Amino acid sequence: MRGFHHVELWVADVALSAAEWGWLLGRIGFEPADVWADGRSWRNGDAYLTICSAPALHGTSHDRRLPGLNHLAFHGGSRSDVDRLMVAATQHGWSALYDDRYPHAGGPCHYAGWLENSDGFKAEVVATEV
Repeated sequence: MRGFHHVELWVADVALSAAEWGWLLGRIGFEPADVWADGRSWRNGDAYLTICSAPALHGTSHDRRLPGLNHLAFHGGSRSDVDRLMVAATQHGWSALYDDRYPHAGGPCHYAGWLENSDGFKAEVVATEV
């Protein structure tokens, strides 16, 4: 099997990040997998996403415009699923990006919503069903 095994994001505030990521991941089919003092994880099939804080962490926020991770893109279901998620996201710690070009900021054949959380992480939710 090929593809991602897991993604680990280091965050400054695990509780705040867990609320934001937990909501988003739950909406797109991930389920809580593990909880420990300095982290959380969610699983979807064989892949999982982890957020955690560590003593080696430097700084308090992520800047997607610096070298490193720009964003994570997720399958979002149907176009109406993505639309509903985008409407609800702002009530769960996420800010919508590219509102003026939603849902085609990625081009006329690409239906997706882009979000940024309070840590500065960007997520793209792509409609993969009509």
